[in-house]
Amino acid sequence: MTPTAWPGRSHPLGATWDGKGTNFAVFSENAVAVELCLFDEQGHETRIKLPEVSNYVWHGYFPGVGPGQRYGFRVYGPFEPEESGDRFNPNKLLLDPYARAIAGDIQHGEALFAYPLHDEASRDRDLLFSELDNADLMPRCVVIDPHFDWEDDTPLNTPWHQTVIYEAHVKGFTQQHPDIPDALRGTYAGLAHPAAIAHLHDLGITAIELLPVHHFNAIPGHLVDLGLRNYWGYDSLGYFAPYSGYSASGHHGEQVREFKAMVKALHAAGIEVILDVVYNHTGEGNELGPTLAFRGLDNAAYYRLVEDNPRYYMDFTGCGNSLNVRHPQVLKLIMDSLRYWVQEMHVDGFRFDLASALARELYEVNSLAAFFDIIHQDPILCDTKLIAEPWDLGEGGYQVGNFPLLWSEWNGKYRDTMRDFWRDAPCRLGEFAFRLTGSSDLYESNGKRPHASINFITCHDGFTLRDLVSYNEKHNEANGEDNRDGESHNRSWNCGDEGETDDPLVLQLRSRQQRNFIATLLLSQGVPMILAGDEFGRTQRGNNNTYCQDNELSWLDWSLRECYGDLLSFTQKLLHFRRRHPIFRRRDWFQGRDIHGSGIHDLGWFNPDGTASSDDDWHDGLTKAIAVFLNGEAIPSPDHHGNRVVDDSFLMLFNAQAEAQPFVIADVLKTRPWAIALDTKLDEGFIDPPQTVSGDTVVVAARSLLLLESPHP
Repeated sequence: MTPTAWPGRSHPLGATWDGKGTNFAVFSENAVAVELCLFDEQGHETRIKLPEVSNYVWHGYFPGVGPGQRYGFRVYGPFEPEESGDRFNPNKLLLDPYARAIAGDIQHGEALFAYPLHDEASRDRDLLFSELDNADLMPRCVVIDPHFDWEDDTPLNTPWHQTVIYEAHVKGFTQQHPDIPDALRGTYAGLAHPAAIAHLHDLGITAIELLPVHHFNAIPGHLVDLGLRNYWGYDSLGYFAPYSGYSASGHHGEQVREFKAMVKALHAAGIEVILDVVYNHTGEGNELGPTLAFRGLDNAAYYRLVEDNPRYYMDFTGCGNSLNVRHPQVLKLIMDSLRYWVQEMHVDGFRFDLASALARELYEVNSLAAFFDIIHQDPILCDTKLIAEPWDLGEGGYQVGNFPLLWSEWNGKYRDTMRDFWRDAPCRLGEFAFRLTGSSDLYESNGKRPHASINFITCHDGFTLRDLVSYNEKHNEANGEDNRDGESHNRSWNCGDEGETDDPLVLQLRSRQQRNFIATLLLSQGVPMILAGDEFGRTQRGNNNTYCQDNELSWLDWSLRECYGDLLSFTQKLLHFRRRHPIFRRRDWFQGRDIHGSGIHDLGWFNPDGTASSDDDWHDGLTKAIAVFLNGEAIPSPDHHGNRVVDDSFLMLFNAQAEAQPFVIADVLKTRPWAIALDTKLDEGFIDPPQTVSGDTVVVAARSLLLLESPHP
């Protein structure tokens, strides 16, 4: 029996259940008709034309249709790629861009494409029209019951200067965790398991940043023949739907409740949830890609097309297409999605993949683009954590330091500088100084604070920390592209032997280098971000582009906690040390000013002979030894209650040279008592109790960092 269709409402978009029935609404500016397709438990399809269209939104209300109902759309309109860019094809079942849940993965097959694949030799095959029906290959959207008992869950609102981010993959983090039940591994429920949360809590991070959880195209065609999958998930199709493949509860809409329960559990442990979101492109690719959602709903509205040849797509992302953020409905889609994840799913922030692409209103990146203006004035989003990956692949796309207020940025310059400093590569001392102290050269002039800089040494895209010190070259053969994919200039150093080795001296140096990177990261001003598994020596065997490796190569190997227990302990202790000492997480910039006429500044830079660093020193690209003084009595920002913040003072002695380096304590600092609190040449790192310094000279071992502490009186 065909369900009754009432006119319904044009708002909200998507499928909205009210307890008695469901309202369906979908945008298409250039369609001539839209069919709602309802599927029963046996997969039988019933098609009903949506009875009303208001402001290009097609809508209808269906009494009796409720949670669990599976559905999709078929859209009628012109197929004129060369004339208008339209690629309507009602033979293609389409996903609802506003679906709150999507059940299952796309299955690869010829019917996914709006043109016939058999004429592969033809350059113009995308101009042909396919009559194959794709319904058997497509997942289904699912009507959900949004009710969930959040109890007393509220935003944690962890201050930016206290934030430590841990970048992780939902599946990869728990897939091999021995203390998590098999049925929960690789899922939202697995991440909410006490064993997973205990690791995060004990480590000392305050926020977990999850690789994409929006429903995505998990099996793109180019990986099918290789037997590989889209593991990272940077091919979004459903900006409101948590990916069903990460659900332990099945694929009937329960993934929404499971995701909410995960957020609730993490919040209860004091851990915020940040989502990596991909609003710059979708998983439909270029003109030769499949028709799954946006292309078939309204290609010319949703995508940036080449103006004088709308058959083709503007591609600022390297993924075949770019969402058309100039279109009001696309902007609305993005904003509605962001607000949904904050209000309904209780997430705490977002990291925007290739964020520069969102700022291209015309062709150039524009920091005053409407996208930023809308977020700035939005009462929900202006208080969330907003992080930009400040580049894309288009001309002028590298925009580190140029994003507007409210935004923090992945600081690629920090990554590159610190990698160069700790290996035998030129690194200008002034560059190192700016990165260590929060990158004021990038952020201070436009009103930002040090937390604008998200500091990282490694992330999902590239080498792990262990691989960074174990490989000079990428080894991506497993990806099936003859090692052509991935970054070739990694600023890595294998410490004398490529890959796995039994050489004890090489292994000793690699361990020390990992401690050097972690210590530098966690003692720098700004917000540190740690890649999941780096704290216990995770390796990808030299593969720096594991986007397609949904296997042991990418999943965390928890057995390494035994082999790399010292590194794990070192990281834990350093994170808790950082939390105890506000001097390493200042809210304001260093000024280099004399404090009360004492000759002692809030920050000081000294050469190994104890003399103050000069202007000439700042331009030296070969200096690998420097002392940095942090004055704990000169922290300008009060605490939350308005009280003065005072800390111990510290002297950081960096020696990235191949031989030991004596450091003379500067005359202006000799009156203070000093003790060695941390030495990265030691496996355990920390010295407890700190070792009192006798005399005026301290020797720092080759490729080591020494941290001297002077207690506040």
